[in-house]
Amino acid sequence: MELTSFYPVIATARLQESRDFYTRLLGFRTTFEADWYVSLRRPGAVPYELALLDPTHPTLPEGFGKPVQGLLLNFEVADVDAEWTRLVDGEGLTPVLPLRSEDFGQRHFIVADPSGVLIDIITPIEPTGEFAEQYAGVDAALS
Repeated sequence: MELTSFYPVIATARLQESRDFYTRLLGFRTTFEADWYVSLRRPGAVPYELALLDPTHPTLPEGFGKPVQGLLLNFEVADVDAEWTRLVDGEGLTPVLPLRSEDFGQRHFIVADPSGVLIDIITPIEPTGEFAEQYAGVDAALS
């Protein structure tokens, strides 16, 4: 299969609030908007895409039209401490996991979007102990 694009679509009853969250706080721009669907793109050298969908829309197969649950989106950034200051201290977002460093190689914190999607803001750090041995090299991961 030759993949030309890949992006998550979040089923949410809070379409406008979610759009505002991703555009205002995380740098996405709206590329398409209807009352049932919003397509978002974060521009840059590697553009990232995300979409929002009203779970009651008939494009979803019967029995699957439910709001999102249990989704965690990772956003790797250059400076997680600066993002903590911007999003938690500056914007007043409530962390569901406070800023901390993990032995497995992440300094991160987690907030939630208006639909309850967990947003994990991460800066990779050096893993400690046994975790360092569990990482496969980049070449191994791409094989």
